[in-house]
Amino acid sequence: MNVTKAIETRRAVKHYDPNHRMTEAEIEKLMSLALLAPTAFNIQNWRFVVVRDPAVRKQIRAVAWDQAQVTDASLLIVLCADLKAWEKNPARYWADAPQPVKDYLVPAIDKYYRGREQVQRDEGMRSCGIAAQTLMLAAQEMGYESCPMDGFDYDAVGKIINLPVDYAVAMFVVVGKPTQVAWPRPGQLPMREVVLTDRF
Repeated sequence: MNVTKAIETRRAVKHYDPNHRMTEAEIEKLMSLALLAPTAFNIQNWRFVVVRDPAVRKQIRAVAWDQAQVTDASLLIVLCADLKAWEKNPARYWADAPQPVKDYLVPAIDKYYRGREQVQRDEGMRSCGIAAQTLMLAAQEMGYESCPMDGFDYDAVGKIINLPVDYAVAMFVVVGKPTQVAWPRPGQLPMREVVLTDRF
């Protein structure tokens, strides 16, 4: 499947076969592709909590409006933002870069993020959103369906997954084999309404 086809066919699917299991090789492939999602300054500030324990998934479902896909999909991935990734040994993000690039960018990371908590959070959310789309398109290419999710109690999920204090939960992505086809697209705004030239 090419990228255009994956984009055109990807839908938010809600109903999954609870008995289907992805292979370890498939999970490894999917997550390795997610790691290629871009981040500002290459700080790789996303963290992927792949929830595999059925009991933990039941706990999460209970604080996620009882949405069945939380337990029924083959994978439940909680995307979290490491809000302080920028200051955790930032030289490692540019370890393989030429020295002049390293000398310029590593100090720039600190200058950009230090003291700017809202920027740290915004960047984390952006990074997780890009990674989520990467996961969903990769899943589509692999023959799976997916669903991005934000209908849950963020604080409760954080407690369940033992979220560190300097992290934030961004969203879920579930991946699996559907038991129902997605609804037809409910309505797409025309391009002339959403694509603007130069300014509003």
